[in-house]
Amino acid sequence: MEYIKLCEMAAKAKEKAYVPYSHHRVGAALLAQNGTVYQGCNIENCAYTPTNCAERTAFFKAVSEGCMEFQAIAISGDSDDFLYPCGVCRQVMAEFCDMETFEVIVSKPDLTYQVYKLKELLPGGFTPEELKKGIR
Repeated sequence: MEYIKLCEMAAKAKEKAYVPYSHHRVGAALLAQNGTVYQGCNIENCAYTPTNCAERTAFFKAVSEGCMEFQAIAISGDSDDFLYPCGVCRQVMAEFCDMETFEVIVSKPDLTYQVYKLKELLPGGFTPEELKKGIR
């Protein structure tokens, strides 16, 4: 799938965001290995801690439907700058994705984008493989 198409799907997903407190919409489009795209938006809560990011919404939708192999995710926000995933979302990505090959596409509202490998955004990340090394 073309990156621009995935960015468009992420921008579309942010239209469903529930953001009564920050008013900052975020959308994500997660591309599975089988070609399926799972969209997610951020969902806020007045207690803040239960708030869920768009990226995790997309991942949790995919995993809850039995999909656990992914190629890339595009992220779109309302700001005029590139929107990067938070640390918690990066850690969720590390749980389900290959750090060497999974691509994170950050985009602006005008659909310009940049592409990173997950390993670039989470150097030294805590992965299932690292956990197995420590349990000998």
